[in-house]
Amino acid sequence: MSNTQQTEEVPLRQRISENPRPALVWLLAGALLIAVEFGALVGVFVDLLSLIVNLIPGNPGIGAVNALEAFVRSIPTLLSRDVIPNQGYWNGQGWEATFLGLEPKYAWLVRTILVYVYAALVFAWAWNGYTRFRRYYRYADWTPRDDVVDRLRGHTWGQFGFVIVFLFLVMAIFAPALGPTTVEANILDPYSNSVQYWDGEVGTSNGEVAEITVGEANLGSGSQGTASENFGPWTYDDYNRFHPFGTTTNGKDLFTNMATGARVSLSIGLASMGAAGIIALALAMITSYYKGLSDLIVILTSDSIQALPILMILILVMVVFQGTWFAELYDGALLMIGIFVLTQWPFLWRAIRGPALQTAEQEWIDAAKSFGQKPFVIMEKHMAPYVIGYMLVYTSMSLGGIIIAVAGLSFLGLGINPPTPEWGRIISDGQPYVASASWHISLIPGLLITLIVTGFNALGDGIRDAIDPKSKTGEGENTEAMAGGSGA
Repeated sequence: MSNTQQTEEVPLRQRISENPRPALVWLLAGALLIAVEFGALVGVFVDLLSLIVNLIPGNPGIGAVNALEAFVRSIPTLLSRDVIPNQGYWNGQGWEATFLGLEPKYAWLVRTILVYVYAALVFAWAWNGYTRFRRYYRYADWTPRDDVVDRLRGHTWGQFGFVIVFLFLVMAIFAPALGPTTVEANILDPYSNSVQYWDGEVGTSNGEVAEITVGEANLGSGSQGTASENFGPWTYDDYNRFHPFGTTTNGKDLFTNMATGARVSLSIGLASMGAAGIIALALAMITSYYKGLSDLIVILTSDSIQALPILMILILVMVVFQGTWFAELYDGALLMIGIFVLTQWPFLWRAIRGPALQTAEQEWIDAAKSFGQKPFVIMEKHMAPYVIGYMLVYTSMSLGGIIIAVAGLSFLGLGINPPTPEWGRIISDGQPYVASASWHISLIPGLLITLIVTGFNALGDGIRDAIDPKSKTGEGENTEAMAGGSGA
């Protein structure tokens, strides 16, 4: 085809302006989804702003931030405990202060189902945006990414992993709405909050409504291993409080602990792997482009870190810094993130070094150099896009390991500081009761950790096979070299 017959690529903005209807419909649907949870979405950013202000000496502007937090709390949010309450009490004739007068467990179940339906709708909206872009606005009829997406959609093991990871992400993101009670009331400050309950047999009119602090109610609701001192999954305690997963040894709601702990583990995992991934990607671009001395220096550094016993280093650093101001930042989460970033970037760099070296040898890289493009531009536009897919594979697989490590350190008493909930500490607290009536305290968190780690690994397998379909049959070009790099 001659140059006169070739057509220049039309900018995306112009393509949308020529056919705006699909984009407008998609944006309108997104606006409706945001409006439903607008208060919660704004609250996330306000909480982040509050954390940043609290880290600055003197806390400048803390008054304005507190006022903003109070305003955000007043914004109605559909999928919230205020709109769909479940923590009520029997008044002698029916349930009081619950959604539509439902029994607390059914009110909680309604809110939980609606939260997951909303999350599914958000995902469907995002996927619909991708398909609309492919159909109406993408300049090319086909790209290699289409085959990757299609292979991932047909990967059963990867789909299983996606479902598990999706359920976990929703649990972590919507933890405040999913919990049958709040973290502040049930865990952090129980004696400043109170609950009303029916002092008598529920379902009868022989009794009266009484009030008790949450702290006192927790003392009488602990699961201690005996039949008389145990509140298992899907039960009520003596104060009309419903517990989907039962209670802990000190009477706190286990599901609320699990949901909040999921948020803690996810935050540490994403922050750690995100920072480690950025370091690994940057070093992979530099070492594959320049090679020589830069590659040798990074190889020696990564080999030195990988030669260390990682578990012992984690325990040693946590013990050394225990009780210091740095270990208190974000209840110890910042220290853990720093350790994981330091120990994880060599593994990620090793994993993507091979693909980066292969990409650097391609003809289009030589062409870009001949046209005088700067090294940073070549790395950003012509090399990184071909390596990021492999980064996603190994990052998703490593997230499961981070979750296990966080739980393991907390199990040993070296992880997240109490009273912030963490799965490993919950397992440690319930360990003496594994063979008793209170088996749920340790078993439920243990099963969830196993399931979630399996889910992340399955999703990573699916992404890997979608990117490189020959890898699952062993027909790829030296899969080990691509994962570990060459000549090291």
